[in-house]
Amino acid sequence: MISYVKGPLMAIEEDVIVVEAGHVGLAIHVPVSLLPELPGMGKEVTVYTYFQVREDAMTLYGFLHSQDRDMFRQLLGVNGIGPKGALGILSVLRPDDLRLAIVSEDVKALAKAPGIGNKTAQRLILDLKDKISMDDVLGNMAGGAGMGAADTGASVAGLVEAAKEAVQALVALGYTNTEASRAVKQVEVTDGMTSEDVLKASLKHLSFL
Repeated sequence: MISYVKGPLMAIEEDVIVVEAGHVGLAIHVPVSLLPELPGMGKEVTVYTYFQVREDAMTLYGFLHSQDRDMFRQLLGVNGIGPKGALGILSVLRPDDLRLAIVSEDVKALAKAPGIGNKTAQRLILDLKDKISMDDVLGNMAGGAGMGAADTGASVAGLVEAAKEAVQALVALGYTNTEASRAVKQVEVTDGMTSEDVLKASLKHLSFL
């Protein structure tokens, strides 16, 4: 199995990039949403890959983060979703937004992906909602909040708890779970913030919607 590919970016062709590895140009299928994050031509890039072997073809699918590849694998476990469909979903929804749509049971958001109708979206939610929690969604937000190396797991857990309480408070105020979760995700969470701080910042974001 090819776990990742590292080398200069040689070409971008719609949803396929070419990365040179060992003097060989590897064609890797990627989500369209990944393209703006790529470095310039000739610059080194690390792509975490999923290698599919079939009787008639061998195909590489790639992502800039291993967590995104994990999400791709989870999608492949849903009946009726193949690599093309999974890539289409991740081209429309970034992994964090996809996790949020799943835990919020947002069928409309999932059905925006090409080839994914309401029935497939509902099946996706049914199959994955028990494998993804709101803690996962909010934990990614807190973990990427620019916290310093001295911060402990306890402080991250505290931020996740503050974010969860803020979501619950927004729902109590009449917002849907999806609206509340998205608003909290927009907040730049920093170490030491309380649930009240997160709630106030979330309400500011909602006031501009």
